[in-house]
This record gives sequence, C-alpha cells and structure tokens, in this order.
Amino acid sequence: MNGLLLLTIALAYFAAGYAFYGGYLNRLFGIDDRRSTPSETKNDGVDYVPTSRSVLFGHHFSSIAGAGPIVGPIAAAYFGWLPALLWILLGCVFIGAVHDFASLFLSVRHGGRSIGYVIERLMGYAGRQMFLIFCWVSLILVVAIFGLMVAGTFVKTPAVATASVLFILMAPVFGYVSRNVCGLKLASLIFVPLSFLTVWFSGMIPIDLVSLFIERGMDAEAAKSAALWSWMGVLGVYVMLASVISVKWLLQPRDYLSSFLLYAMILGGVLGICCYAPDLKFPAFTGYNVPIGNGQPTDMIPALFILVACGACSGFHSLVASGTTSKQIRRESHIQTIGYGGMIVEGILGVMSLISVAYLSQADFAEIAANPVHAFASGIGVFMSKMGLSGTLASNFISLAISAFMLTTLDTATRLTRFVWQELFTPSWETREKMQNEGITAKKNPVLSFITNIWVASILAVFLAGLLASTGSANSIWPIFGASNQLLAALTLLGVSMYLMTKKLNFWVTLLPTALMMLMSIWGLSDIIKAFVDKNLMLAGAAGFLIVMALLLVALSVIMLHRNLRQLYGKGEKPAEK
Repeated sequence: MNGLLLLTIALAYFAAGYAFYGGYLNRLFGIDDRRSTPSETKNDGVDYVPTSRSVLFGHHFSSIAGAGPIVGPIAAAYFGWLPALLWILLGCVFIGAVHDFASLFLSVRHGGRSIGYVIERLMGYAGRQMFLIFCWVSLILVVAIFGLMVAGTFVKTPAVATASVLFILMAPVFGYVSRNVCGLKLASLIFVPLSFLTVWFSGMIPIDLVSLFIERGMDAEAAKSAALWSWMGVLGVYVMLASVISVKWLLQPRDYLSSFLLYAMILGGVLGICCYAPDLKFPAFTGYNVPIGNGQPTDMIPALFILVACGACSGFHSLVASGTTSKQIRRESHIQTIGYGGMIVEGILGVMSLISVAYLSQADFAEIAANPVHAFASGIGVFMSKMGLSGTLASNFISLAISAFMLTTLDTATRLTRFVWQELFTPSWETREKMQNEGITAKKNPVLSFITNIWVASILAVFLAGLLASTGSANSIWPIFGASNQLLAALTLLGVSMYLMTKKLNFWVTLLPTALMMLMSIWGLSDIIKAFVDKNLMLAGAAGFLIVMALLLVALSVIMLHRNLRQLYGKGEKPAEK
C-alpha cells in the first residue's frame, strides 16, 4: 500500500462524512440560526464572548487535539496500521464527530452551561454529582499525561522549549494589538509570520536544561530526570496562571496563532506525503496479541479502542465544547463546522500519524515508537524534506506545532478542572432557579468559598496531576487516560441518547455508539487493574474508581431510560428532561 493513496482515500471519505452525515445531524437536531446563542445573550467579556467561526475553530481544535490524534494511532500501530486505520475512519465519522456535535449543541441550547447541567436535567442531582466527579478525575489524568508529554518534548528538543516560551509571551501582545490597535486582519499579517520565525530563532538559543545540569556534575540520566521535573514545575505554574485569567488575554489569541501552526503542519504533512509518496513497509496486521509501548503483550481488543483515543473519539471534547466553546459560538450553524468538522480534522491528523511511522520497517518502528511525538515529527520531517526543506528544521517546526496545542490542552484542561470542581459544590439547578424566582439570596459559607476559590481549585488540580505523573511514565499512564476518556464519551453519548428520546427523535445514532464505547472502556479499565495492581496501586485504584462511578451512572441511567421509553410509547410519566 502507498501512503499517498491511503491519504487520498481517507480525505475523500472524511469529506463525504462531513457533508452527508454531518448534514443529517444538522437536520436531526434542528439547527436554527434564528435562535440567539449564549455568547450573545450572556456576553460578559470574560467567558461569554461572541467569536468568529475561524477564530473559535482555532481555539476549539487546538484545545481538543493535543497530542491525542498523534500519540494514539502510533501507540495502536503495534497491531499493524490497518486495525488502527479502520477504527479512525469508522469511529471518527459515526461516533467521535457525532459526540462532539451533540455535546456542543446541547450546551448551546442550555445557555452555554456545562454538560454536567445537561446530565442533571436528564438524570437528576445525584447523576450530575457522579458525572462531575468522574469528569474531574478524568481531567486530572489529562493534565498529568499532557504535562509529561510537553515536558518530555522540551527535554528531547530544547529548541521547542524556547519557541514555546516566545509563543506564550507573544500571544497577549497579539490579543491587545488585534483588539485595540489595528484589528484582527492586520494584526494577523504581522504576528502570524512572527510565530513562524520563532521556529528559526529558537534553534539559535535552545533552552537545554539537560546540558545545564550535566555541566553541574550530574550524569546523563539524572540530568534528564531533573530537566523533566524542572519543566513540569514551570508548566504547573503556567497552567495555574493561564487557567484563571480572561480567555481574551491568552487562551483566544494564543489558540488563534497556534491554529496557523497547526494548519501549516497538516498542510505541510499532506504535501510532504504527496511529494514523498511513501510505501508502507510496516505490516498491515502484526497479530492479535503483541507487545505494545509499555512492553507488555496485549490483546488487540479492547486495547485498540483505548489506545487510539482522541484519534477516533474523546470524552474530553465534550468538556471543551460545553466548558468554553459553547460560550463563544456566534451562530448555531457554526456547530457543524466547529464540533463535527473539528473531529474530522483530528481524524485526518490521525491518518497522517499512521503514515508517518508505517513507512518504516518493524525494526525501525520499534526503535522510535517509544516517543510517538518525536516519531511523528521525524516522519513528517522526512516527507517534507522532499519539498526542499531542511529535515531538521521541518522536524523542529512539527514538534513546536505539537507542543503548542499540547499546551492549549493543558491550560484548557486545568481551566475545565476548575469549572468542574466549583460546580461540584453548587446546589442543584432546580434549587438555584427556585431561589432566584423567590428572590432568596444564598448565605455565604467561608469554608465553601475557600474550597471553590479559583486559585485553590487550580492549585489542587495541578498538585494532584503532578502527584499522579510522578507515579509513572507517559506510556504507563496513557492506557488509563485512553480508557477513562472513552468511558467519559460513552456517558456523554448516553445523556445525548436520553435527550433524543425525550424529543422523540432518532436516538439510535448515539445509543449504539454508547453501548460499544461503554463495553470497550470498562473492559479496558479492568485489564489495567489486573496489569497494575501489583506495580502501581495509584493507577489501579484510579481505574477501579472510574469503573465504579461509571457503573453507578449506568444503573441510574437505565432507570431514567426506562421512564423515557415508557413515555416514548405513551405508557409512562413525564420524562426527566425539562
């Protein structure tokens, strides 16, 4: 098989999926541009800000992408490129993109509130609390895994660390200039080229902490470990600050600029594949039970569904969609472009990731696949060298682009962890609406105010993520992150199914994916408990906790589903959704 032919088929397939299945979802959910969106009705200049489709797509895609569609497919390629490819193609169009579209739609229709609010309307207060606890634990995993990946990239490629620091410093300046000086278009003409210049400039002054520690007398391994955890400390401080300041000062401008890096990376990768036209030397299928990145022999099912993770479906996307994107979307018709289209582009990136390593022999793949981000950057760099570019410069640029949206995922996840933590301590929406209608003011509780303080919530999230990261490597944490992520998607899809039932619409488009994702996720978490119970009690305990919470939510949802089905066929009481 040739990589160019494979990419061409995938692009045509994804385009058809967006046009036809995405269009069907528009009609099913009743997209209506005549309805006002939360960004217009609640505009506060901080969280609720009407945003253009292109800027918001950049923020949303940078937030959801991270390293997931790169690391996941490469981690699953141990089974061969064909199983991973099939799951990316089918999962992305019929499950992942549906999940993202629906969760964004529900949040917009519910005033830009979180997916937790929607779950409460469908499953009650107890269901909301269990779902929020599950989300909070899952987000801690996200912060831990992406923190390790960003820090690891900075250690492996010091020039990327320099470029990332410059990029972060540039973002608020761009935000100020674009709003107060010369407008978005002119500011873009100035700052977008500057963003690309940071790649060239960073190669001249790399922030190489490993060399610094070696000069102070450390051996190579100790220096690498010290550099990794030094960067983890720096990143911890950064995400705490980034998660509490207004989105217009850092999140929006940085995501807008990083989206150009991301688009350039995807375009460069596509053109590189077209010029190189690599033959895929790696086997299409290597076996059902093979050693994967952690060195352990693993069955393809359920591991394939867990490892690919964001390349096909991600529950984290629902938190981004309902946590930040829904508060900025200007028109309901933008939901297909941003929600469904964002996941489609992730699928394209996932296919590119497979091709970036599938052109290697099995022996070469085994040497480089331990660091998927480096493997992807090296592969795409080789392809882009056929365009006359320096392979090293191209690889550094790819690494910068990846680190840029990993940083976006990091601070977005930290911000969402804060949102979820604060929501956990709020009374039910029914209670709050009743108090508001009756003019009752809630009494301030000093302890509660302290616990839900934005700084306390953020520090707690970063501390726990750092503690979890200290228990293992990125390769060991990735499987439990993937499993919890898929299970979160299953629970979100379950809520969407219940919503569609209450509206007497076609709920099978989400209920069938719910069943598949639920089965694979719980199966995968069970395998993780068996693998880590004697090696890493914290990871095994987290997996067990997630299974218990999920099963409780499933039990509650079965009760609510029974009520809704009775209502659907005219034999029951009023359904739970209001």
